[in-house]
Amino acid sequence: MKSQRAAWFVLICANLALWGMLGFYRTTEASPREPQMPFANSIAQRNEMIEQLKAINAQLQEQNELLKSGRLKVVVNEAKK
Repeated sequence: MKSQRAAWFVLICANLALWGMLGFYRTTEASPREPQMPFANSIAQRNEMIEQLKAINAQLQEQNELLKSGRLKVVVNEAKK
């Protein structure tokens, strides 16, 4: 009877120890991380700025075409005080 009780005690302790150790394990830290550069990537920043400038240029061209077409009508109402 005592040997069976001792076996269960050892089994429960082993399970608790195993689950305790697995509680410290994190999968996100186990995977390799991308190397971080000490400075910002100037080439990527420059490419992003060029893309944004192209988008702004396209919007300005659309606005200029609308203004030149004569289809634009501006109505001004004075605000009452």
